[in-house]
Amino acid sequence: MPRMTTMEAAVAVMAQEGVDVVFGIPGAAILPLYKALSQNPAIKSITVRHEEGATHSADGWARATGNVGVAIGTSGPAGTNMVTGLYTAWADSIPMITITGQAPRAQLHREGFQAVDICSIVKPVVKRSFLVMEPAQVPWVFREAFRIAREGRPGPVHIDLPLDVQQAMIDYNPETDHRLPVFPMPPYRPAIEKALDMLLQAKRPIILAGGGIINANASDVLRELAEYLQVPVSPTLMGWGTIPADHPLYVGTVGIQTQTRAANQIFLESDFVLAVGARFAERHTGNLEVYTKGRKFVHIDVEATQIGRIFQPDLGIVADARLALEALLETAKSRVARQQPREWVERVGLLKESKDRRMDMDTVPIKPARVFKALNTVFGTDAIFTTAIGLYQIWSGQFQHVYKPRHYLVCGQAGPLGWEIPAAIGVKCARPEEEVVAVVGDYSFEFLMEEIAVAVQYHIPMVIVMLNNGYLGLIRQPSKYQYDMNFGVDISYGMNEDRGMDNVLAVEAMGGLGKKVMNPQDLESAMRWAQEASQTHQLPVLVEVFIEREADAAMGPSLDQIREFDEVIDRDIALASERQ
Repeated sequence: MPRMTTMEAAVAVMAQEGVDVVFGIPGAAILPLYKALSQNPAIKSITVRHEEGATHSADGWARATGNVGVAIGTSGPAGTNMVTGLYTAWADSIPMITITGQAPRAQLHREGFQAVDICSIVKPVVKRSFLVMEPAQVPWVFREAFRIAREGRPGPVHIDLPLDVQQAMIDYNPETDHRLPVFPMPPYRPAIEKALDMLLQAKRPIILAGGGIINANASDVLRELAEYLQVPVSPTLMGWGTIPADHPLYVGTVGIQTQTRAANQIFLESDFVLAVGARFAERHTGNLEVYTKGRKFVHIDVEATQIGRIFQPDLGIVADARLALEALLETAKSRVARQQPREWVERVGLLKESKDRRMDMDTVPIKPARVFKALNTVFGTDAIFTTAIGLYQIWSGQFQHVYKPRHYLVCGQAGPLGWEIPAAIGVKCARPEEEVVAVVGDYSFEFLMEEIAVAVQYHIPMVIVMLNNGYLGLIRQPSKYQYDMNFGVDISYGMNEDRGMDNVLAVEAMGGLGKKVMNPQDLESAMRWAQEASQTHQLPVLVEVFIEREADAAMGPSLDQIREFDEVIDRDIALASERQ
């Protein structure tokens, strides 16, 4: 049997598992792993500028590919710097492995240099954390880590490697090893029959398409089921792209922040909700009495403990999203003919036409909606977007159009500021042929802006569109309306048109390119310039848009109490039956 170091075995396992790039920072306690990486051309190593950036890049790579992303750090603070990224992946069910170096086994529990119990620190935000004490276990722990990250509800796994374990020699033959199988949870057939009964009996049904559908690569089955039964589909924020925005059955996103006016009205008129791979987040549901009153719910989720966590559905089904949708489709085809569009589908279409928000304002300073009108026009249907947390992300969820799964990536539950740029780096490494756009706020940009240097160093082109208001906008808005104050949220000072830091200059200092936009008439041309410049020079390019400083986003406590701050569109359109 071949003899090799434990880290050579670990790298061989990662390559067989489909990993072609890792993100991390070398350090003394992880150098044996980097030595093995240097000898294996199958895996590219990207040196980031902060370990949190490494985890977010691995996260972005995983979201773009559906495979397990890998981030690497040394001992001590490297691991603690990764906690936010682990939490983000855990919260959004993203398969990822983080690997940390550790002090030699003899130094553990002696308060040695950087010998922190990182396994205990990360335990609440990982599916499993391994401290590998026996060298012979290394390849098998790595195999098990990949299996755990993928199986059931996906999520992050952590592996901690003492230095002497990394340096040890073992007997291992990659040619006789293989990926451990993952067994998707099949649905219980009587429950599927009951769910279909409820759906067919409903007069105004909708399907709520969550991120679990994307994780299960089931968007195609979702669309086929919706078309066969003519049921409108509302994607959650994490499920955006499961059905194209221009599909006749597309409802739009429902919520108290990221939502469209039509989608909320459609949901409130519905009498049945088939929720697949959705977790009923509070910024989706708002007031639960309003959300649940007058409609029945079937909740399908791969994790049993998700069912009933927020409210008790009328029927719960524990199953893999793809297998459940396939079973529903198969059962439907055996019981009913392909359905024709009914009055409810027409009503959904009319509501989408009649209840909207204006996006064509050409005022100065620029209205946020106008930025997304330009974004939709310039980048079309194929670009992959990353965005994080802030008013800019809420506006994005209200105004952007998404057409494909894994093309709108957002850190939905954890919401760490700064996620977008390192995530975009991971996405571009995973999908080099695709255009990648990071939509950021000025404050979020400052959190992990050093990762732009990574994109410059490794020639990773991307477009960064910044909405700059010189505020912590998402905190300023509730501060104003709930607490009657404007305290601690203004980050502007006498530079950059009184917005504070010169973001274009910062990008240029790291080797990227940038342009400022003050007038809405210049938005599209600036974005097209960024498209071309990023590809021509293979660099990150910033479009910094100066928006109205105290622009507010439409939101409210419940689906029926959304407060609007800008002009809306209400058209009077009647159903065909009402026009006769």
